[in-house]
Amino acid sequence: TGLLPIEAIKKNYEKWKLDALVVLGGNGTNTTGSLLAKEGLNVIGLPKTIDNDIVGTEESFGFQTAIQVATEGIEAIRTTARSHHRVMVVEIMGHKVGWLGLYAGLAANADAILLPEIPYDIKKLGKFIKAKVQGGQEFAVIACSEGAINLEEAKLGKKEFKKARESMPQSVGFRVARELEAETGIENVPSGLSMRC
Repeated sequence: TGLLPIEAIKKNYEKWKLDALVVLGGNGTNTTGSLLAKEGLNVIGLPKTIDNDIVGTEESFGFQTAIQVATEGIEAIRTTARSHHRVMVVEIMGHKVGWLGLYAGLAANADAILLPEIPYDIKKLGKFIKAKVQGGQEFAVIACSEGAINLEEAKLGKKEFKKARESMPQSVGFRVARELEAETGIENVPSGLSMRC
């Protein structure tokens, strides 16, 4: 019809004589719901996102289930890491916020947790992993949010950051695994400790 999405929604709202519009979803859905409310429509917003990143919401629908699934995944990987003497990076959803990675990482006792909100220093992470190996723990599991950023990325503006991410050939978890392997040289450790993503 050539109408903008908000105009089309308003038109149908009036055409169907709705009393209210219930929006169930994440940031995009609830942002649109907020815009519609500002346009005078009766809107009920329900926060449903596993990222748990809707402002003013303590916990969204789907978050606890996602924590459970992610925690079980990390725990399963921990067994493999221990058996094969490897450091494993488990990438967890969380593009802009790290609630899911944080909760699941803590629940599964991950050795390190990388979040979008706190830039990671690969040198410090490498030193930490080497200390674990030298202390006799020949494996480690790192919970890595998909939006984790390193110190260099933290210095970029929004446009530069977006461009850098779009040009990445692999996921953040894969990059962290490769960076950590290069930083630690763990593949040369006599125990056979190696990086896997």
